[in-house]
Amino acid sequence: MSEHPTLGDTLEGTVERHPDRDAIIYPRKDQRWTYADFDDRVNRLANALLEAGIEKGDRVATVLYNGSEIALTVFACAKIGAVFTPLNFRLPAGEIEYIVTDAEAEMVLFESATREAVESARPNLETVDEYVFIDDDRADTPSDADGFYEMLESGSPDRPDVRVDENDVYAFIYTSGTTGQPKGVVHEHRDMVEHNLLCIAESNLTRDDVGLSMMPLYHCAELHCNLFPRVHRGAANVIHHEFEPNAVLEAIETHAVTLVFAAPTAWNALSLTAAEMDVDVSSLRLGLYGAAPMPEQVLENCRQHLCDDYLQAYGMTEIGPAGVFQAPEDQLSKQGSAGLPALNHRVRIVEPDADPEQVVDEGAVGEILIASPCTMREYWNRPEATADSLREADGTTWYYTGDLGYRDDDGYLYVVDRKDDMIVSGGENIYPSEIEDVLFTHDAVEEAAIVGEPDDEWGEQVVAYVVADDSITASDLDAFALESDHLADFKRPRTYYFVDKLPKNPSGKVQKFKLRTHEADVEPETESIST
Repeated sequence: MSEHPTLGDTLEGTVERHPDRDAIIYPRKDQRWTYADFDDRVNRLANALLEAGIEKGDRVATVLYNGSEIALTVFACAKIGAVFTPLNFRLPAGEIEYIVTDAEAEMVLFESATREAVESARPNLETVDEYVFIDDDRADTPSDADGFYEMLESGSPDRPDVRVDENDVYAFIYTSGTTGQPKGVVHEHRDMVEHNLLCIAESNLTRDDVGLSMMPLYHCAELHCNLFPRVHRGAANVIHHEFEPNAVLEAIETHAVTLVFAAPTAWNALSLTAAEMDVDVSSLRLGLYGAAPMPEQVLENCRQHLCDDYLQAYGMTEIGPAGVFQAPEDQLSKQGSAGLPALNHRVRIVEPDADPEQVVDEGAVGEILIASPCTMREYWNRPEATADSLREADGTTWYYTGDLGYRDDDGYLYVVDRKDDMIVSGGENIYPSEIEDVLFTHDAVEEAAIVGEPDDEWGEQVVAYVVADDSITASDLDAFALESDHLADFKRPRTYYFVDKLPKNPSGKVQKFKLRTHEADVEPETESIST
């Protein structure tokens, strides 16, 4: 063990304390491993990776759904200093090619569900020497890929003889891209171990907890805020291949799950499903969520049908991702806020793009900066982007989030919108989220996204992309906006695009740049409103 622990050390420490406690429960493949079992398999895979030519610093890419295999891979990489590079399992071949090439990955792990995309990208993946197929127990396996479980069986159970230090790179986590091509966020072992302790403290995590991972483990929210802290603490991890509300609720009952993380949209689906199912979810003690505040009605439904307490984390891949927490006791009294800065974290609101010292007046909207011990080292091969996002002042490194927000009299953070999404019309700053919130309250509206379009007279005009019932018209929504006490007339959309869906990234956030540049895969029906 190094002087300061690495991710591999966190697992080994848990094995010393709790070798016989459940570590991984993967019902899809009928796998149930203690921490000693899990560590044995991690060592076997790590040594098999070394045998396959993977060395410290080499990138190992995964295009995998949730499973025991991705958990084994991330810890095996951690033990030999390889750089874990998880990809979204929904990516098409072209995007796989972009990320694998950008990361210069030497190995790619994939499965049956991602095989077609990986094999389509393969002719252009010049840096990759090894392919590993995790479904090698099936008859139809690729002839030109190694079998994951064959590798696992071939590896030695001894601890790999590789020195890994806290400042070594643990992963390239590619941002999901709300503003363009994804960038590789470089995280070190040190900041991940620090982040583990933060999440353990905020959720009061104990060794008796049972967590369920059904949000994607390629994403840092599920991986860094949930799986890693649970392994560090010695809690159990039930893994589901993907999210399915009925299966999740049944798993809570079967495995006495105490902790679940989900985005608010998934919590909404769980609460509505629980209302219709005869299922015992009394073991659930805490619901964790992020990506957006919990709408009041959704929170009410969840409290009624699931559990009483919820914990929100706000942040982004670059800072770990959690940097601000809204505690269970603040869910109602501070509804709509992101919460307070996490332990050892600082938040500052400044004029957009200004120096860290140019703090706005109390209560004013500005760009959110976060100082965190869990901040990334850099963007891989993006020195200019790194310099834009990480800036020093008085010995403190501040991360520029690109989010706009303010803090109330009690210091609670409220996120208003993305800086790039702000609309300037007739010299007025207009924040899309406040318009979206109004439209969302209309019964016929499922989703709404507001963007600015160039306008010769006003600079930009407000336009709305709406997913709604066929019965609703632009005139109906305009009348609804006019009647609202929460929206000034000049902020009303002047054009409505009715669409079947909105383009989203893997986190579920709307990719507004695709709407602004008309890259979205939508065929809108357009209705304009006279001013």
